[in-house]
Amino acid sequence: MIIAIDGPAAAGKGTLARRIAEALSLPYLDTGLLYRAVGRRVLDAAADPADPIAATEAARALTESDLSRPDLRGPDADRAASQVASIPGVRAALLAYQRHYGDKSGAVLDGRDIGTIVFPHADIKLFVTASLDARAERRHAELLRRGENIPLAAVKADLKSRDEADRNRAAAPLIPAADATQFDTTHMDAETALAQALELIQIRVR
Repeated sequence: MIIAIDGPAAAGKGTLARRIAEALSLPYLDTGLLYRAVGRRVLDAAADPADPIAATEAARALTESDLSRPDLRGPDADRAASQVASIPGVRAALLAYQRHYGDKSGAVLDGRDIGTIVFPHADIKLFVTASLDARAERRHAELLRRGENIPLAAVKADLKSRDEADRNRAAAPLIPAADATQFDTTHMDAETALAQALELIQIRVR
């Protein structure tokens, strides 16, 4: 079984995808980490994440160890990931990795284009959303837990900017797949989101 979970930043898709994978005993891949790792490699080289040549080279050189770096979260990594994700060469370099990951024994994958590009024939597709205010509050709380005291207004502005960039990029824009189920987590806690998602999955696979 392939379960594709897409949606904007801080909508709760990562937490939901991990918990679904655990509940169904499926492998889990946070595809956003791939782009974060590529962005970080570009920054390490003192290059511009918006540079197609530098970003594509970084994507082709990506290794498993890059995905476990401790510096893949935070504003700098967020911006770099968004920039490299708009580059067709980067997306092409990472596409095979993502597809191979799910081909072995099924998987739960979350990202921006899983249901539209990576696995257009996924068994289950969820497009996870939440209001901008709710997402900003969640991301702000996450940053505070990591000791990053960034004003809520700045977090909200950054998310809004990323949303616009993700929706308007030429390569794999952030849009729901035509057959995806919209899943709004604005007023859900993690337990409620998991229960409702599992119920939807059970209905679809009967």
